[in-house]
Amino acid sequence: MEIKGNIHSIESCGTVDGPGVRFVIFTQGCPLRCQYCHNPDSWSFKENKLMSVSEIFEKYEGVKEFVQNGGITVSGGEPLMQLPFVTELFKVANQRKIHTALDTSGIVFDKNNTEKIDELLKYTSLVMLDIKHINDDEHKKLTGKSNKNVLDFALYLSEKNIPVWIRHVVVPKLTFNKVYLEELGKFLAKLRNICALDVLPYHNMAVSKYEQLKIDYPLKDIEPLSKEQAIEARNIILKSFREAKVSK
Repeated sequence: MEIKGNIHSIESCGTVDGPGVRFVIFTQGCPLRCQYCHNPDSWSFKENKLMSVSEIFEKYEGVKEFVQNGGITVSGGEPLMQLPFVTELFKVANQRKIHTALDTSGIVFDKNNTEKIDELLKYTSLVMLDIKHINDDEHKKLTGKSNKNVLDFALYLSEKNIPVWIRHVVVPKLTFNKVYLEELGKFLAKLRNICALDVLPYHNMAVSKYEQLKIDYPLKDIEPLSKEQAIEARNIILKSFREAKVSK
């Protein structure tokens, strides 16, 4: 019997989910409750559209000419909640020499039980790791969970030398803070496998979706971050990163 994944949606030609143009699979189900989440409809595991790996590749075949310079990205939700499915999907992609990107928060990583994640990483070209907040207490307020597993996963990926693309959303009053941004830069300096850093400005475009779902939007009083502020935040992270590297 084929392994099936619980799928939220598929984007045929994504341009912001890894290098090049990507075939993006968004999985259903997430243990985090990020206050700025723009897909609250992906939280529940009850909402489901089950698809097999072969069904996914049937859809991929229809657009493969457009994503030849990119590949396949699995995002969420949280894709590591469906580890057997993602592993099988990436294994087949690997056999077809398709670049694979895993877009994850790393929240379910367990450094004491890595056998299954190691199998997935064998077929993973790139991990896009979303670090929500570098401070553990603030991470709990922002997402409902500790960041311990996230940071453990970042260090583990560095140890395994898996290419990592770091993503960090900068939110006024929450993560747009010089102390936290410098702390993030210092942590990133411990890693030897970073190939890109995305500092993403917070936006409130998901408000209408929350209204449709009749869910209270936690950040309704916070204004979006400007492009200039995002550049400032990125510069703070990089300055701290470089200084930490030099001091080693």
